[in-house]
Amino acid sequence: MTTPIEQQLTPPGGWQTPGRVRIAPISTGSASPWQRLALEVIQRFGKLDAANLWRLLMHNPRLMRGMLGFASKMMPFGELDRRDTELCILRVGWNCRARYEWGQHVDIGRRAGLTEADIARIPLGPMALGWSTKQQALLSACDEFHADRMVSAPTWQILEKYFEERLLLELLMLIGYYEGLAGVLNSVGLPLDTKLEQVLAASRIHRG
Repeated sequence: MTTPIEQQLTPPGGWQTPGRVRIAPISTGSASPWQRLALEVIQRFGKLDAANLWRLLMHNPRLMRGMLGFASKMMPFGELDRRDTELCILRVGWNCRARYEWGQHVDIGRRAGLTEADIARIPLGPMALGWSTKQQALLSACDEFHADRMVSAPTWQILEKYFEERLLLELLMLIGYYEGLAGVLNSVGLPLDTKLEQVLAASRIHRG
């Protein structure tokens, strides 16, 4: 059974969109042999059906190489627990109303161990019933970073109980990186990949 798009979770105000695709991903037919090889390696290595993102970034290979190197240190090769990482990325995607980021990480988050109930609760924020104290602090950090560009003292005191300084830095970089990426994806109007659309439609992560 599939969930119609209008019944899927949608943030207040709807997903951000410029109304058209401003920078289209490079098509498979126009990709160079190097680009096709790079795409195959990235997808096989990362086990991620996100071809539209990689084909978008191929417009600027220099930036793409730097981005992949930096981003991979947080996801999938970060030191934070993978479920904590995906919890934060999904909250950032929701806060930024970035449908591509949300849709991509619903898929990744499920494979990292988040349940559909976990993901469906993310839009309700840190005060929703069911979160642990650590998860509440992670979600609060995402919300405060988004609103104020700083994590508050009360939230920081809780985070310090769970994370060493190097992991606190990784957490801040993670939130900041995905905030910036969400803005890029929203601005260019990148469409969600067909396979990721199918994941959302097949899930039970929708309006009750």
